[in-house]
This record gives sequence, structure tokens and C-alpha cells, in this order.
Amino acid sequence: MTSLDKPTSDTDQHHRTDQQTAEAKAVTEAALFEAFGGVRGMVETVLPGLLFVTIFTINKNLHGSAIAALAVSLVLVAVRLIRRDTVKHAFSGVFGVAFGVVFAMMTGNAKDFYLPGMLYTLGLALAYLVTTIAGMPLIGLILGPVFKENLSWRTRNPGRKKAYAKASYAWGLILLAKCAILFPLYWWADTTQLGWVLVSLKIPPFLLAVYLTWVFLAKAPPPIDVFAEMEAEEEAEKARKAAAQAPEPREG
Repeated sequence: MTSLDKPTSDTDQHHRTDQQTAEAKAVTEAALFEAFGGVRGMVETVLPGLLFVTIFTINKNLHGSAIAALAVSLVLVAVRLIRRDTVKHAFSGVFGVAFGVVFAMMTGNAKDFYLPGMLYTLGLALAYLVTTIAGMPLIGLILGPVFKENLSWRTRNPGRKKAYAKASYAWGLILLAKCAILFPLYWWADTTQLGWVLVSLKIPPFLLAVYLTWVFLAKAPPPIDVFAEMEAEEEAEKARKAAAQAPEPREG
């Protein structure tokens, strides 16, 4: 090997590393979009609450606002069913809106339309923090199946577990900060003020948490594809059985 060969080899190695890093980032981005619903999921999350607060701001009609929000949620589910798309994000929106409608109708207080969602956000924030402290970061439980690694990151991929822990802490703290803004407004602000602040806080904290998750995971070791491992083991077992059942060659 000449002295000119080594820089070329180093350049190729850096190129491969950069390519692998880019591929890892692309895979992580795609997995996050799949897990959290992407742009369409965000629209389905925001639209019912936006419709409720808009109608209530105009006419102060609790029943009309609640029915409109629930109706648009059902329409979003119907569209997904017709298109045969994944309905988990739309269904979660329907349940959230339905609980809000029930609360508001029972109490007669329009602000209670937002209360179930706020309590859910608080519970989710605590879940992110508690599971991470317990060594089972919630974001890892959510994304593990998406990356086809299941729980392999817990014992076989410590760098990835650390990334999941950082991401879960980020989600928990961001959601807690959101709750710290919303709950005082629930007590002190009127319905329209609370509604518009809540709608404005739907997307930015979510995007920040997703971005930080992407940053942490893009720098982490790649996931261990346990499904590919199981398939390889099955193929190896079939090969062993075939070899055992094959007739021995006869001696001449």
C-alpha cells in the first residue's frame, strides 16, 4: 500500500459513515412520523378543539360548539376508514373530544371541555418521567416496535436505552411545562382565553419533543432488528433440519 492509498481509504470510510448516519436519520424520521401520525395526525389533534373554541367565541353556545367538535372528529375517523388508513390517531381524538363533551355537558361549564385533555397531558408527562426513572423509558416502549427492536434496547443496546431515556425526560418536562401554563388558566381565564391558548400550544411543544427525540435517536446506535434475527434463526433451523434429513452419500 502506498502513502497515497491511505487518504483514499479514509475518505471512503468517512463517506460510508456519513451515508450510514444519513440513513439512520431518515429511518428515525420515518419511524417518528409513523408513531405520532405525522402532519395528518397533528391536524386531527388540533381541528376539533379549534372548531370548538371558534364557535364558542362567536356565539357562546356550549351545545353547538361541543356537537360540532365531536362531529368533525367522527368525520375524520370516517375518512380514514374509507381510505383504509390507520385510525388509531383519529380514534384517540374522538375519545378525547367525547370525554370533553361529556364533562362540559355534565357541569354546564364550557371550560370543562378541555379538562380531560389537560388531565391526560399531566398523566402522560408523569408517565414519561416515572417510567424513565424506573428504567423503562416510555418513548422506548412506544418506538421499540416501530423500529422492530421491541425491548432489545433495554439489555442489548445501552446507548439506545440512554437515548430513549433522554427523549422520555424531554417529553415529560415539555408536557409538564405545558400543564404549568394551562392549569392556572383553567382557574383564572375565561373559556375563550383558555381555548385559544390551548389550541396554540397543541403543535409547538409536540414538535419540540419530536425534534429532540429525533436528535437523540439519530446519534444513538442503530436498533437491533429482532424480527430479522428471528427470521434468520428460523432459516438456520430449517437448513439444519434439511441437512439432517438429507441422505448420506454412498461410498463407491
